[in-house]
Order: sequence, then C-alpha cells, then structure tokens
Amino acid sequence: MIVTLIVVCEVGFWVLLALGLALRYLAKMRRLGAAVLLMEPLLEVVLLVVTAIDLRNGAEPSWKHGLAALYIGFTVGHGHRTIKWLDGHAAHRFGGAPRPVGPPKYGMARARHEGGIWLGTLIAGTVATVLLQLAVWYVGDASRAVSLRDWMYASWRAVGIHGLIALSYALWPRKAPAQDTDTDRAGGREPVRVDRS
Repeated sequence: MIVTLIVVCEVGFWVLLALGLALRYLAKMRRLGAAVLLMEPLLEVVLLVVTAIDLRNGAEPSWKHGLAALYIGFTVGHGHRTIKWLDGHAAHRFGGAPRPVGPPKYGMARARHEGGIWLGTLIAGTVATVLLQLAVWYVGDASRAVSLRDWMYASWRAVGIHGLIALSYALWPRKAPAQDTDTDRAGGREPVRVDRS
C-alpha cells in the first residue's frame, strides 16, 4: 500500500503541477493556478500520515517506510526548485515572459550553482533522517527498526556522494572555451578569432 501511495503521490505531483501551470498561463487564472500549486505539499502530508498509521497498526518497518521518508525528503529539498524551473519555462512558452536564464556553465559561478543544488539534497537528507528517527522512536523496538536505520545511512551516503560531485566543480572549475571568452566588445555579435600560434 505504501509503495502504491508513493507512486500516486509522484503522479499527483506532476498532475497538480501541470494543472496549476495550465490554469496560470493557458486559462489566465493566476490565483487559482497558484492555489493549485500550493496544494503540492498536501501530497507529502497524506503520505506521512498513511505511513504513520501503517506503523501504528503493527506493520513491520521495512524498505517501503524508508522509501516514503526519502521521497518526502526529496520533495521538500528539491520540489520548490523543480516547480520554479518549470514555472519559468511555462511563463516563457505560454505567458510571453523572457526565456529563463540557464545555469552557468563555467568557473566558480557553476560551482555555486552546483552547491545550491547540493543544499537541496542536504535538506532532503535531513528531513528524511528526522522522519526515519521519529519512526524508530514510534516503533519503540530497536530490533524491528533496523531497516529504518539502514535508510538513514543510505540517505547520508547520497548526500555525501552528491556533495563530492558538487565540490569537484569548485576544486576543478570548468574553463570557458577561448572562443566564448574572446567576444566582440563592440556588438557581441561574433566571436573574435584569436591566433594563438
């Protein structure tokens, strides 16, 4: 049941997102669209309540409960950024707004961007850990809560791996190709060809 609900919540996330954006930009009902988008967190609340009820009714703590905690954590850590990114593209495509600026590609600007995404993963890991620890206390039997603790370790492994990847952008920043940096200052129309021989 928990796995089915996770799937339902994931599908519901995208359905509400599509509906909210359609109301905002296609139907020109901005307030109603915003209200639909604000309903997104209710999906996680439903999942949290159902998971707690499942444990209270004597269900053996398993990977399903750990996955539910990680899903909620991921949505808290990265959901807002995902919605904002898609909203910017919908505003451009359907609302006449300028094209959203993409992430920086090079140097420390890219490193800061990757660090910001990693902070979302850190929040996700923290939220998942708090929920899993609450579940451990709720179960009250350390021998039955082993799988929940395993999910805590898994979430922090993911945070650590993502952190190393983000750090690599700061330690070894990508450099822009020469033709991207040698632009025509007068009009910025064409790259200036520089003879480096």
